Amino acid sequence: MDPVEQLTAADQQKRTDLRKMKLVATSFLIGATVIFFGTHLFEGAWVGYVRAAAEAGMVGALADWFAVTALFRRPLGLPIPHTAIIPERKNMFGQTLGDFVGVNFLSPEIVQDKLRRAGIAQRAGAWVKQPENAERITTELSNVLKGAITVLKDEEVQAVLEQAIVKRVTEKPWGPPLGKLLNQVLTDGAHHKLVDLMCDRAYEWVRDNYDKVSLIVTDRAPTWSPRFVDAMLGDKVYTELVNFAWAVKTDVNHPMRLAVDQFMIEFSADMQTDPSTMQKAEQVKQQVINHPDVQKVISSAWGTAKKMLLDAAEDPSSELRRRVTQGLVTLGTNLTDDPELRAKVDGWLEQAAGYVVGNYRAEITTLITDTVERWDAEETSRKIELQVGRDLQFIRINGTVVGALAGLVIYTVANLLF
Repeated sequence: MDPVEQLTAADQQKRTDLRKMKLVATSFLIGATVIFFGTHLFEGAWVGYVRAAAEAGMVGALADWFAVTALFRRPLGLPIPHTAIIPERKNMFGQTLGDFVGVNFLSPEIVQDKLRRAGIAQRAGAWVKQPENAERITTELSNVLKGAITVLKDEEVQAVLEQAIVKRVTEKPWGPPLGKLLNQVLTDGAHHKLVDLMCDRAYEWVRDNYDKVSLIVTDRAPTWSPRFVDAMLGDKVYTELVNFAWAVKTDVNHPMRLAVDQFMIEFSADMQTDPSTMQKAEQVKQQVINHPDVQKVISSAWGTAKKMLLDAAEDPSSELRRRVTQGLVTLGTNLTDDPELRAKVDGWLEQAAGYVVGNYRAEITTLITDTVERWDAEETSRKIELQVGRDLQFIRINGTVVGALAGLVIYTVANLLF
């Protein structure tokens, strides 16, 4: 059943119950009235007691009917002062309710103490570390991600990417940051593995390409040079190249390696300070950015990323969802097993709640006052009566009964004394 239909049915039931209780309370008043007038048809000592009880019951019933009715409307439509209290003073009630909530529920001390005793981190950790709960959160996050991606317009996102990321990256000179990064790599010695790889490949190429080396020597030799001399020279050059490549490969302190290091150090410094080198770096940057393949990648960046995200979000077995789920389980386990981490999380929550309540309490309570002010006075009165009116009818019933008993006691005492 639709929630609106459920609410309407509930209100209808409350309205029916209210009518029944009003009929019961009114029946007590009618009963007291009938008894009061009926006693005039009889005589005897007991009649005075009954009449006094009935009369007092009538007075009590009428007084309480007036009191209950005056809360919601003007009794009999008469402009009696201090009646229709709820419709007339609705805004004041809203302001009072807002102030009450702000003082008694939205003080930083109360909120922080409640959070401290609630142990939210412990409870959240115990719930999240359950795989089925972590998977549930991951599913909801995936739905949120899919919804957000679907709502976004591709052309707008692509424009933002190009303006906010690509443009900013391309506007700044590349030379200084790349030179600084290269200098850090050289300082840490991280480039040595790359140099080792290059030396290994150079040695292997020379070793495996005897024919090519010999052919180069033969082609460059003079036409008058004898063939056997060219062959001997080719062998000699090949042997020297192999020995040189082997020496560079095996000796980490080889002059060739040191020369490469020195060149890279000087190049990294030139990229940061030398205008000519920096200008060349900018030219290379523009060539890279303007290359058709790079432009194609940039223009399709969001489309590619969108497809990857949607595929990962929709596939329960995707690496993204598995990592998120595992991360949530790990987080929940850490929260339950690590008191220090749990204390930190609770402390963050308390500080955040205290800050929000301390700085925005007035705005929060304004939600109450503004909402009440927007309510229609008559409709508000009807809604409140629908919620509490049934219980208020017991006041009328009690007023009739208590009034009758009080009248009987007063009449009895008066007869005994006088």
